[in-house]
Amino acid sequence: MYTHEDLAALQAQSLKMQGFIRRQTFSPEHEKTLRRFSSWEVAELIFKINQSTFRGRLAADPDLPGGEVEEDGRQRWFSLTEINELRRKMKINRTSLMPKRPAGKRAIRVAISNFKGGAGKSTVALHMAHAAALDGYRVLVVDFDPQATLTHSMGLHDVSEDLTVWGIIARDLVRETDRMNAMPQAAESGTALPQRRLPASVRDLGLGDLRVTDFIRPTAWPTIDIVPSCANAAFVEFASAQYRHLNPDWSFFAAVSRYLDALSADAYDLILFDCPPAIGYQSMNAVFAADVLYIPSGPGYWEYDSTTSFIGQLSEALEDLAHGFDGTFPAGKMRLPKAFLDLRFLMTRYEPGNELHRAMLEAFRKVFGDTVCNEPIEMTRAVEQSGRFLSSVYEIDYRTMTRETWRRARASFDRAYEEFRACFLDAWAKMEDEQ
Repeated sequence: MYTHEDLAALQAQSLKMQGFIRRQTFSPEHEKTLRRFSSWEVAELIFKINQSTFRGRLAADPDLPGGEVEEDGRQRWFSLTEINELRRKMKINRTSLMPKRPAGKRAIRVAISNFKGGAGKSTVALHMAHAAALDGYRVLVVDFDPQATLTHSMGLHDVSEDLTVWGIIARDLVRETDRMNAMPQAAESGTALPQRRLPASVRDLGLGDLRVTDFIRPTAWPTIDIVPSCANAAFVEFASAQYRHLNPDWSFFAAVSRYLDALSADAYDLILFDCPPAIGYQSMNAVFAADVLYIPSGPGYWEYDSTTSFIGQLSEALEDLAHGFDGTFPAGKMRLPKAFLDLRFLMTRYEPGNELHRAMLEAFRKVFGDTVCNEPIEMTRAVEQSGRFLSSVYEIDYRTMTRETWRRARASFDRAYEEFRACFLDAWAKMEDEQ
């Protein structure tokens, strides 16, 4: 017989092991730190220029960051902050190294979502965030998943549930209820609207008074911030159902969208959502706030089956929202029915030499057509290692393995990112100046 006390004891034991793993994985201070990048990586893999050209520019301009030099003097190593300073100051053939970014438009938002656990959602979110940061973009990641894999991979562990997506949703309930109660009443408008009352158990949390920035935490990457998650935030689905009962007119699915609308338009360039493997209050907030829907799937039949179920149930949920809130949905930047600027299916854990994997990729392309990404993410030893050590391929120092093994893994993610970047740049072009 096992009770809740036994489960609590098992969790405590597991938390001790988590602490041990962090000590082995992160710095002695138990904090994740970002490594430096060699001049070879900066030149050929980040700036896409010849090494001799890069060295020549550094020698010609002493005002440029010089990085740290190895003891033998053969290699320079640069921090991401120094790389971004080089990006701002250097030009190649009179061309800026700054990433493309349309003026006057807010950050593009991408939800990475599917039913299937293990489809690679967190891995894709982590790698695309890191690749975009190395490309010069400012990134905000929002972890909607109570498993908090992305949060832990970003180096955060002590997270209060109040400062997760659950807190954002509860904050929105308070603010939206107050807004509705402040609307013109009776003689002013000719209609008498009911006063919606929230219990002290909700108002006394004080979440309605939190600022937008209170939910955002820095990471080891200087140009990546995160709205983190934690295991305690798993009760958001139960709480949200209760909140809907307290105020049936509250557009619960738009809470995160309203939150992000309050950010400065140029605060970030890219906002990535890591979604839980289910359709619920959190995932619906993510897909509703997203401009682009990215759906990762492994190469197996059951993953294909799960993906098919996911898009079917998501379609029904979005249709229900469009009808259920018709006429009561607040005007502004949000629109019903929900429409995405782009939709993509991305195959993960792909092995080119596996006949079944090739057949499944072809099946995806036959069914989903041009929405299937051309570049699947390949399964390599370096990718497996990155998962074990809560790091992306970009964070792994290539000197810890053969350079060819590391380059093969990075090349797969680089190709996937280049397609991802083309997707969000195209979505930016489609985006209206004011949404």
